Amino acid sequence: MTHKRKEKPEGQQEPENTSPAIEQLQKEKDELFGKLQRVSADYMNFQKRAAKQTADTIAYEKERIIKTLLPALDNFEHTLQNAQSAESADVFIKGIRIIYGQILDILKSHGVERIDALGAKFDPAMHEAVSHKAEPEKEDNIVLEEFQKGYKLNDRVIRASRVIVNKLPGKQIQQEPPDAEEQKDADL
Repeated sequence: MTHKRKEKPEGQQEPENTSPAIEQLQKEKDELFGKLQRVSADYMNFQKRAAKQTADTIAYEKERIIKTLLPALDNFEHTLQNAQSAESADVFIKGIRIIYGQILDILKSHGVERIDALGAKFDPAMHEAVSHKAEPEKEDNIVLEEFQKGYKLNDRVIRASRVIVNKLPGKQIQQEPPDAEEQKDADL
């Protein structure tokens, strides 16, 4: 005896067999969606927390730097108050030099160091040439004078030294005469 299988119209499925599968998929979808929402909320909280931590760290570092500068400021204030009663200008100058050294030490403790420019070979990464002179007895491209000291913070230049550089006349780069440039323009 052969049984004839009853065919179902297209698009219809057996509700009894597929219902548990649909419920299982719905449950998995809901779980994944809940996890996604938690991860999203955690990420937003992390972003807020990271921004606050960065701002707090910057404020703390500013406070730390200012606190290290205050003793130098106090000494400078005392020197100025006692300037009238100083026995001579030498005593006053000595006090100023002590404060200057103290400030340099404070900067050094924060990773700041001066750029030694005088007598050094000109380096455009560390020096800013404000002028040049020709002193034949000295080597070409050497720093002759320093107008303003330069500083580095952890080996990164934060202010270049402003300097006068030795440029000997025979060592300068030869430039084309103006008529050669005019000739090039005419050829175009």
